Amino acid sequence: MLYRLKNAGYEAFLVGGGVRDLLLGREPKDFDVATNASPEQVEREFRNCRLIGRRFRLAHVRFGDEIIEVATFRSSGAADIVADPEEDPDLSHDGGTGRILRDNIYGTVEEDAERRDFSVNALYYDIRDFSVRDYVDGLPDLRDGVLRLIGDPDVRYREDPVRMLRAVRFAVKLGFKLHPRTEAPIGRLGGLLADVPPARMFEEILKLFMYGFGEQAFEALRHHGLFAQLFPRTEEALEVEEEGFPLVFIAKALASTDSRVQEDLPVTPAFLFAALLWEPVRQIARQLEADGLHPSEALRRASFEVVEDQVKRVALPRRFSTPMVEIFSLQPRFTQRQGKRPQRLMEHPRFRAAYDFLVLRAQAGEAEQELADWWTELQAGNPVAPPPSTPGSGGGRRRRRRRGGRGRKRDDGGTAEGPA
Repeated sequence: MLYRLKNAGYEAFLVGGGVRDLLLGREPKDFDVATNASPEQVEREFRNCRLIGRRFRLAHVRFGDEIIEVATFRSSGAADIVADPEEDPDLSHDGGTGRILRDNIYGTVEEDAERRDFSVNALYYDIRDFSVRDYVDGLPDLRDGVLRLIGDPDVRYREDPVRMLRAVRFAVKLGFKLHPRTEAPIGRLGGLLADVPPARMFEEILKLFMYGFGEQAFEALRHHGLFAQLFPRTEEALEVEEEGFPLVFIAKALASTDSRVQEDLPVTPAFLFAALLWEPVRQIARQLEADGLHPSEALRRASFEVVEDQVKRVALPRRFSTPMVEIFSLQPRFTQRQGKRPQRLMEHPRFRAAYDFLVLRAQAGEAEQELADWWTELQAGNPVAPPPSTPGSGGGRRRRRRRGGRGRKRDDGGTAEGPA
């Protein structure tokens, strides 16, 4: 691609994270190209090209299963520009707060470098002489392990508040420290994230928590006061800990996700959001139970209340929110270990995710370890005896009604088939 653009008379550079990762000795996940060719000119050169976006016009060129993103050099002369190709292309200017409208004013490679976010992401590899061009002192920052925002941090964060999340993400991912001027405004400007569309925030959450460094990202977000902007109910719940829970629970859940990513095992946003929202759900359900609601109904109502509130900040598509609520709703059923109930529960399509959730709860001290061990042994095929019924269990009463009161009575008032 680079040579085709060069042979057609255009400047073309490999740029961004691909160059940064190669210089750090890491394997790049993707490659981006910057050129002085307009998107329409790129489209004419490549039949397998598709133009996307309005606010930030880009060319996507497909090679097999790979898509190479090609961006035209942006100008640094316009006040209403932002250079972030990951943004929602339909976002519009909000009228006076420094947010952006369009970034389709083209310029030179030097101007393009000034419009990028961090210095280590503004390095250009030139195929003409196999050199790396550095217009913003990115190479010294790369050598020193410093993440520095290009330009005035206040202005750049107001242009695009998501840059604060990107700063945290790149610092954690690369093991870099934030430059003091890059770090200083974050605590003061974090509230600007409330104006970012929830759908875009969902994508940022996935990048923060599902790429193998989620536990560190969680700690960094809390340190900078940004987690409260993303999950306000969870942050509020974290202020009221019970012997280390829920902070320990969320950390263990994120550590588990990180481990699965590193082992190349599948992960799902449903489980991630279940872990992040469980404590506010649990607290609300407990309040509803105290008001006289049945535990299952209390948990259901609490789940929907928390989800409804959460999507105002971070969108949660139904394909993830539905299984998340199912993970919640299955938790009480793990205590029902009599009769055929365990087998029926294991046949539920969300059983494995709900079981993993139970194990994490036990590890955090929020559920009985004996309960998690019992279910582990059952799945392993080891014979396990059901525990005795608890006094006055609802399952025992229902069984007696079905049998006309002929159930085998126990001293505790339940029946042999009643739930634990």
